[in-house]
Amino acid sequence: MKKFGSVDEYFDSLEMWKTESEALREVVDTIGLECMLKWSMPVYVYQNKNVVGIFVTKNYFGLWFYQGALLKDKTKLLINAQTGKTKALRQWRMTSKSDIKTRVIKEYILEAMKLVEQGKEIRPNRNQPIQIPQLLMQALSENKIAKASFDKLSKSRRREYAEHISNAKQAKTKLTRLKKILPMIEQGIGLNDQYRR
Repeated sequence: MKKFGSVDEYFDSLEMWKTESEALREVVDTIGLECMLKWSMPVYVYQNKNVVGIFVTKNYFGLWFYQGALLKDKTKLLINAQTGKTKALRQWRMTSKSDIKTRVIKEYILEAMKLVEQGKEIRPNRNQPIQIPQLLMQALSENKIAKASFDKLSKSRRREYAEHISNAKQAKTKLTRLKKILPMIEQGIGLNDQYRR
């Protein structure tokens, strides 16, 4: 994931969906939320809570609603992009400028802001046990420094590493990821620390 110095730099760097994403940004900017970079993408914040983010992929661009599962979604535009993994996040995918429904976007964001004001949110269940994949367990058992550092990491950081390996579909990808993360674990660095503010 590429790191950007500012929100403007993010939009300037886009090679795909640039015009469409900038048009989407103009709509969201009219609401007056604070925009900052989180996880290398623009995220709009209200009362210190993530409300909506703009994202771009190869096949589409769109909006992430951080508490999208709580929105009424009258137009049925929101999807759970990671069924079984995310509870609150919902995504609105777009493939052309004509998909940018200004009125609906504003309604959804204003509704999301009301949820923040009411203190309504879906929180992840952080008490679930961490499922350490066998490949990672074996690597840690063979590397005492990595094992000691891994055990000192917070539960959320250990979970991120475990899911990073587990979510890879191919064995080759799992091995590539393992090779990349072991030095980070040895240094006591969390997988996503560079994206945290």
